[in-house]
Amino acid sequence: MNAYEDIKRGERGAWISIGAYLVLSAFKLFCGFLFNSSALKADGLNNMTDIVASIAVLIGLKISRKPPDSDHAYGHFRAETVAAMVASFIMAMVGIQVLIEAGKGLFEGNREIPNAWSAAVAAISAIVMIFVYLYNRKLAREIKSQALMAAAKDNLSDALVSVGAGIGILGAQLGLPWLDTVAAFVVGLLICKTAWDIFRESTHSLTDGFNEEELLDLRSTIAKTSGVQGIKDVKARLYGSHVMVDVVVEVDPSLSLVEGHQISDTIEENMKRHHNIMHVHVHVEPKMTMH
Repeated sequence: MNAYEDIKRGERGAWISIGAYLVLSAFKLFCGFLFNSSALKADGLNNMTDIVASIAVLIGLKISRKPPDSDHAYGHFRAETVAAMVASFIMAMVGIQVLIEAGKGLFEGNREIPNAWSAAVAAISAIVMIFVYLYNRKLAREIKSQALMAAAKDNLSDALVSVGAGIGILGAQLGLPWLDTVAAFVVGLLICKTAWDIFRESTHSLTDGFNEEELLDLRSTIAKTSGVQGIKDVKARLYGSHVMVDVVVEVDPSLSLVEGHQISDTIEENMKRHHNIMHVHVHVEPKMTMH
């Protein structure tokens, strides 16, 4: 099934993110202690949370590839959403810890100026994450994976975090050592914001929330289907990266059962062709005329 093959391809992007974060977090933490840069250490901790998030996404993707069984009739696609929510809690905990440490740093006196090489480390990290972002964004667009696109955006935010850390380090070199601590504080805020965004999106999906504009777009496609005289109801929900739609349409009451079934098939084909919808449940009712 193509949906399962796409998920398997998405795992490749998760593995690349994990590999990049493992190398960069170790590199940044080592250099952060070596060059005495709190911003670089905070950036390294940020990458460690991303390792956890990427592993959670990978596990979720692997579970979501399991086929439907007796007590999971719709499959296991929501496993990646649950994993993302768990990762958001871990990221929030680390983000709060970074903020606490940065707050303590603001009240410390006689702070040492971080080595200028710290800025070079941050720049190298930013460049690496930009390439990881571009790869995952391209793959996410090919397989139409919302989860992998979210991971790609996280890659981009990490590149921006490294840029911010580099700016703080350079500021310290110019005689403003407190900028390094401020940069660490900003990194902590970015970690917490990313955690909140993932949590909000996950809970919205798990509670069957769906974008209203996308729902209107689906409704428009259904309305254009030949033979559809009215739409009584359209509902959509997310299962991982896949959309499932339930629709009730009205047709000419004089149509035969076979003709009504053909309209249902046409709606399903249009949903797959125009919106990449994995599953569509169509209920056909006769159009009632008012006398």
